[in-house]
Amino acid sequence: MAKKDKTPKTNVMRELDRARIPYEVRTYEVDENDLSGIHVSQQLGEDPGQGFKTLVTVAPGGEHVVCCIPVAEELDLKVAARVAGLKSLSMLHVRDLLETTGYIRGGCSPVGMKKRFPTLIDESCLSYDIIFISGGKRGIQLRIAPRDLIAHTGATAASICRKG
Repeated sequence: MAKKDKTPKTNVMRELDRARIPYEVRTYEVDENDLSGIHVSQQLGEDPGQGFKTLVTVAPGGEHVVCCIPVAEELDLKVAARVAGLKSLSMLHVRDLLETTGYIRGGCSPVGMKKRFPTLIDESCLSYDIIFISGGKRGIQLRIAPRDLIAHTGATAASICRKG
């Protein structure tokens, strides 16, 4: 279970606890001027390749797809759409993020959203025993085994980052 910490439980932690999925809480100082995952990775002394950001996309028909990619990479929307079996995807506007997921920018996690959406995770996660995802609130990261995350979210692992 979670490592003992004074950090209040988030929906992500509660859901992982219920599923008996081990994780470790890492906290960092939030810089409102730089919410990038690279900045967070640097603060925590993590390899940016192990830090995964959560992006929410929307198809023309209104379907949502959650995409998790390394913090220093860019999502290839065409490839992600193809993997998801959709014609196209675009990024969900940040103003719609809270209503759609229950999370704000800089605190979005593939775990514990208001509704479970199809999830894609870049297959590079499988190169690591541990990756880092948002704990569901700015200032909180979780260390988690990628295979546990994939199994829990029902994610599809695929190469979804832009090349070159």
